Amino acid sequence: MKRALIACGGLALVGLIALTVAVFATAQQLPSFEELKSSPNGQMIRVHAADGTVIMTLGPSYGEWLSYDQIPKVMRDATISTEDRRFRDHIGIDPIGVLRALKFAFVNRNTDRRFQGASTITQQVARTIFLSNRYDIRRKFKEAIIALALERKFSKDQILELYMNKVYYGGGAYGVDAASRKFFGHSATHLTLGEAAVIAGLVKAPSHYSPTADADAAIGRAGVVLQLMQETGAITSDQAAQADVAAIKLAPEPKQNSVRYFTDWALPQLDTLIDEKTRPLEVYTTLDLNMQRDATRAVNQNVPKGAQGALVALDNDGSVRAMVGGKDYVASIYNRATQAERQPGSAFKLFVYLAAFESGLKPDDTIVDEPVTIKGWSPRNDDRVFRGTVTLRQAFAYSINTVAAKLGLQVGFDTVADMARRMGLTTQISAYPSMVLGTNEVRLIDMTRAYASVANEGVAVSPYGITKVTADGVTIYEHQVDRSHVLIAPYVADEMIDVMASTVNVGTGRAADIGRPVAGKTGTTQSNKDGWFIGTSSGLTTGVWMGRDDDKPIPGLFGGTGPARAFAAFMKPAVADRPVEQFKSAAPLPDWDMENAENAYFGEPDNGLFVDENGNPIGPDTGYPGDQPDMIPPDTQGYPPGAVQQPQYQQPQYQAPQYPAGSYPPPQVHRGTTPGGAPAPGGSVPPASDDAPPRQHQRLDQDWMNRVLGRTPSGRRPANDDQPPPAAAGQGH
Repeated sequence: MKRALIACGGLALVGLIALTVAVFATAQQLPSFEELKSSPNGQMIRVHAADGTVIMTLGPSYGEWLSYDQIPKVMRDATISTEDRRFRDHIGIDPIGVLRALKFAFVNRNTDRRFQGASTITQQVARTIFLSNRYDIRRKFKEAIIALALERKFSKDQILELYMNKVYYGGGAYGVDAASRKFFGHSATHLTLGEAAVIAGLVKAPSHYSPTADADAAIGRAGVVLQLMQETGAITSDQAAQADVAAIKLAPEPKQNSVRYFTDWALPQLDTLIDEKTRPLEVYTTLDLNMQRDATRAVNQNVPKGAQGALVALDNDGSVRAMVGGKDYVASIYNRATQAERQPGSAFKLFVYLAAFESGLKPDDTIVDEPVTIKGWSPRNDDRVFRGTVTLRQAFAYSINTVAAKLGLQVGFDTVADMARRMGLTTQISAYPSMVLGTNEVRLIDMTRAYASVANEGVAVSPYGITKVTADGVTIYEHQVDRSHVLIAPYVADEMIDVMASTVNVGTGRAADIGRPVAGKTGTTQSNKDGWFIGTSSGLTTGVWMGRDDDKPIPGLFGGTGPARAFAAFMKPAVADRPVEQFKSAAPLPDWDMENAENAYFGEPDNGLFVDENGNPIGPDTGYPGDQPDMIPPDTQGYPPGAVQQPQYQQPQYQAPQYPAGSYPPPQVHRGTTPGGAPAPGGSVPPASDDAPPRQHQRLDQDWMNRVLGRTPSGRRPANDDQPPPAAAGQGH
């Protein structure tokens, strides 16, 4: 027995010596007090708007570092009374607290309440700065060693100062000053007794007792803290009664507004822009808060009931000035401006006309609006009327579907698909005939980017949201605008702006007029499921989409109604302080009214797909409901005899021209005159002649476009059996 006691005593002595050596060795390795003050708890990211305003903070939030003397005495007393009432007496580990925790564990050994906190303030400092919150015996042993070392190296006041500036109080707030600013809106140097009780009570369970999560729970916990302070003699009962924690006013929680749509899109890009993972970051963005507010209001005031809306506004350098991904971020964080893929309807005709103008056609060239069938697909116009000879400008302004189909056939549907990819569409683009009417699904930000590139005289516009990133006052990233990639020649862009301006002047986009030059295009899809308007003015290009997430029809939704009105409501204040920019190619106003249907003002569903009253698709061989016998007979000039069959006008059903496979004749486009030689309707047209001064052609960055499109240097795309033969489709590459 004596030997056993001697052996145990020897082991205890050896253990004590080992513990002492470990504590002294650890104390020697501890950083200095100043180094501990600056050690980070995690990376904080502050996001700034274009004017420097902080719009959100991510990661841990830190207030000012408060010295021991700057921390109010009521806050120090509340912390010690709640977390470690024997703080001034123990050596870093509280033996009484350890015994109490062991007793509690034994009494509750068969329940879920086996553990009770026994960590001192010093142990919590050790865990906060050097360890993790993972609970195991090894971590607790390390925590105890470090706590003893801290007590050996630093004073009690220094340890308490570290604790109160480092501990997590919930809501992303680290340190008492950050907590005071978040929950009460002022510095911790002015904390009242009641406020100190609320903050001191948060440490036990920050998420549960957070005033922003559960104000009643926070107040109830503060009452417990006041009672503990009375037990330790820190305050009297009268002082506790006067604290009146129920009357404490909490700072309002910032609303999760539409700015979050922008930050959710922009901030993930940091991973590809910088490598900094530890230092606090200041991220400066392109977002204009005034424009963002106007964009949110414009969408919410014009979106149909039960529908959603999205808006993106780009400057010509690609900077995103406003982004709205839905009506309410809190209700739905889904960003319809950058994530949703929807059919664009006639807004897609931008790429059809770009391909046509690049092939040599001009806005004043004329083409016949008539029935046409391409591989069994027979597009029709919204009002079921064919207008005969029209200029390309008029066809675009009034969104004539048959003309878009004939242009796609002439330049090649592959060429149109290539143009869409070249201009920045990132979704899958299939080159079947009906794609010219916008049946492929696209993203709003991609479509807006394409229109912005046209407005930028054909130079590629790449949307970006981050202008600069700094860490500790040093710039570690700064955006450089790349203006080297030319997508289309400037004269092609000017011609496109020409016809787009007609859409707003006299066509389907008249609701987008803002009292200064605007060029844009409407889009409306099958059964009014989607409405689009994308336009540009004074160096700012804005795209608007409206529709339902469940893709159900919305009665009364057209590109020329809600979307165009939202565009105007946003753009009027957005460009009010910008100089008026006249377009280089002013579109003449047609002197005749092509519309004969009230809804043509807004732009009817325009992707050429139709259903019957039961929702079943109607094929081209069944005709279209509502076709009237008073259609304008089509002009057959330019087609071989028998290629165009006249419809039976006294019957509701007509037979569109059918072309055998492999024998598609190119539609006849007249250069600025009607078939009889007279000037085309729509104003003065300069005659096309060989002695006209040649246009200045800007060299395209062909190598860059080939890489973007994944094409071989020859620019040829692989053969596709679904496309018309090359002879019929034309050589548009």
